[in-house]
Amino acid sequence: MDLTDVNARGLVLLGCGKMGSAMLQGWLAQGVQAGSVWVNDPFPSDWLRGTGVNLNVTLPDLPAIVLIAVKPQMMAEALPTLAALGNGTTLFVSVAAGTTIAFYERILGAQTPIIRAMPNTPAAVSRGITAICGNSVATAAHMALAEALLRAVGQVVRLEGEHQMDAVTGLSGSGPAYVFHMIEAMAKAGEAVGLAPDLAMTLARATVCGAGELAHQAHESAEQLRINVTSPGGTTAAGLAVLMAELPALMTRTVAAATNRGKELGK
Repeated sequence: MDLTDVNARGLVLLGCGKMGSAMLQGWLAQGVQAGSVWVNDPFPSDWLRGTGVNLNVTLPDLPAIVLIAVKPQMMAEALPTLAALGNGTTLFVSVAAGTTIAFYERILGAQTPIIRAMPNTPAAVSRGITAICGNSVATAAHMALAEALLRAVGQVVRLEGEHQMDAVTGLSGSGPAYVFHMIEAMAKAGEAVGLAPDLAMTLARATVCGAGELAHQAHESAEQLRINVTSPGGTTAAGLAVLMAELPALMTRTVAAATNRGKELGK
């Protein structure tokens, strides 16, 4: 990643909670200079205070990138403070759920290059996945720069268009919570068949983490990995007979509910 322009002109973070901090940590490790980063955050963490970035001070005139990482409910108040940077050479990248490109264009100007991104919380351990799309002003170079920056915290995929963003939010954006709840449910199920709570949770966490890493590293599809561990007439087959009868429909409703909520937030 060529950081010359970023280090020369500056990178601005509007909001720096868990997601912003995870990204900032990755960028600093890749060579973004702390003195070239400006952060506006009303409640900075102790870690952020110790990074050496420019914290809650006057912003540079023409930063290379502004990353918008505030909660959607705070957007209407926070975004107008950056309006003077619109319609210029500054690239705006948003990781806020439900906030549309059209909303940003209304406040920042229609000639502002804007890229909307949806990461997820495994970004905190550099194992996230982020989906991105840009407006008509965002060039191939803008997309490449945003992708390179976001790759600091995991994989990046490009969407056909913004119409897919709510579905991405419902699947991968909210998805880590579904997996965490599955760990909870598996542990409770282990207790129900006679395991101590701590042991059941240890087994459930390790099983999900191990299976996830295997899926990450293996060349086979998830379907084939499932087949590989399922002996006909065995214990896994007995368990899957129950799970596969209910999980697909349940997961479809779950992702649809989150997707629809994303659409509501965008109105």
